[in-house]
Amino acid sequence: MAYHWVADIEGESRTITYDELHREVCRTANALIELGVKKGDRIAVYMPMIPEAIFAMLAFARLGAIHSVVFGGFSAEALSSRILDSDCRFVVTADGAFRRGAPSPLKPAVDEALKSCPDVAAVLVVKRTAGEVEWVEGRDHWWHDVVERQSDLHEPEAFPAETTMFIMYTSGTTAKPKGIYHTTAGYLTQAATTHYNVFDVKAESDVCWTAADIGWITGHTYIVYGPLINGVTQVMYEGLPDSGGRDRWWKIISEYKVTILYTAPTTIRTLMKWGDQFPEGFDLTSLRLLGTVGEPINPEAWMCYREHIGGNRCPIVDTWWQTETGAILCSPLPGITATKPGAAMRALPGISIAVVDDAGNEVGRGEGGYLVVTAPWPAMTRGIWGDPDRYLDTYWSRFPGTYFAGDGAKLDPEGDLWLLGRVDDVMNISGHRLSTTEVEHALVGHPAVAEAAVVGASDDTTGQAIVAFVTLKLSAEDANKDQAALVEELRDHVAHVISPIAKPRQIILTPALPKTRSGKIMRRLLRDVAENRSLGDVTTLTDPTVVNMIAGLMVTDAASDD
Repeated sequence: MAYHWVADIEGESRTITYDELHREVCRTANALIELGVKKGDRIAVYMPMIPEAIFAMLAFARLGAIHSVVFGGFSAEALSSRILDSDCRFVVTADGAFRRGAPSPLKPAVDEALKSCPDVAAVLVVKRTAGEVEWVEGRDHWWHDVVERQSDLHEPEAFPAETTMFIMYTSGTTAKPKGIYHTTAGYLTQAATTHYNVFDVKAESDVCWTAADIGWITGHTYIVYGPLINGVTQVMYEGLPDSGGRDRWWKIISEYKVTILYTAPTTIRTLMKWGDQFPEGFDLTSLRLLGTVGEPINPEAWMCYREHIGGNRCPIVDTWWQTETGAILCSPLPGITATKPGAAMRALPGISIAVVDDAGNEVGRGEGGYLVVTAPWPAMTRGIWGDPDRYLDTYWSRFPGTYFAGDGAKLDPEGDLWLLGRVDDVMNISGHRLSTTEVEHALVGHPAVAEAAVVGASDDTTGQAIVAFVTLKLSAEDANKDQAALVEELRDHVAHVISPIAKPRQIILTPALPKTRSGKIMRRLLRDVAENRSLGDVTTLTDPTVVNMIAGLMVTDAASDD
């Protein structure tokens, strides 16, 4: 079995064998040929989490075409900018998706995006929600009309190892996203080997669930390519964590006997916030390994993950990697590496990682600095699409001849690696370098706090000062507590856990944090709010109004201080 596809709407599902997957990919490849797709063409994939998205990705790889998957929650503006940057000539999409049981249109965003993309020759549309859509004759084609009548036989071509396989856009320090591109052989090799080794894969018995979206690199590497090469069975889920109720994930794990769960710390903290009663209502004993990805995990979330989801029996692999690296570079190996809550531990075999100071010299144990990769690895990005100078400047100029990941890290006394987040999230408070991650971990360690995001803001006295944005857990006790007293309690808590130097200058209690549609907190916007700067593009946020609400809370808080 290749996939158990689980829809947003409870009760709707589909099983796909490897033979069925192969036949569908062949049909899709033949349909794409009919529409004019050829080697080297770029195609935008703007899809919900449905099997047709994977059929399309695999078909493009089969044809030597280059897919650029754009997360289905992005705006028309974000979609058009990516289409134009990579000169996509084709788009694969759906009429819509489902979110918490309600249809959410996609095709209208494509239509709006293509008003500024006149070179797109064809749009292939999956009918998912049966919603009304506008239609451009000659350009738009229904999937069921074009794909389903094709032969299920297709002879793949052979291409050189360095043939570009896909482009994936990721945010940068400027407003313009970076089109990271990967080639075929090295990427696929490392996708498969890291999936096999890090997750201790048993193809004959494992059911893997990477709870991510194919619109991100995690979905590419650990939903599509790595697991399929290894021949495992997977769960592919269309919905949100609470589609059909806050127990939906645990129902899925129980029903499909999921053995390996891989998800983001943000999601883990959200599930914690909802309460332990939801996972405790289901049989999760099939789980044998847990993984985290996307950002450093605070020790409290790590322990909750292990205790309430893993039943204190499942090893946790806390993985570090990036869109640019293509695959995991740092992680414990289950059964081999000891683990520490919140630590990425060591680089995988064959990967050369170092933590260096400002001069590029390796730091000692117990010290922190910049995370770099000192030797090539198979799945490393080959560049930024159409912008080689930006590639060199972004990744290779800070420490010449060495790949700078843009992350801070520290080595503990045993030499194990702790990730500290992006270096622009490392604050200098009165000459002391403090990681926003460390302060966030301290805040989340307080029993009243569900989530926290910390940024550094300019301060005339200390150079930078700490500003924290905090959401509280849903409890009557916390809701009724005097907020001014709670803020002071939290400031003192941080001072106690880390140091008085780390005490936030300001703590803003907010019902929500600005998050991208992949679930990551947009700290760049919070820095803009803290520094009273104008906000940039907010179209990638799940709820763009959140950041304006927080800005209002900042103003109110400042007025109350006066």
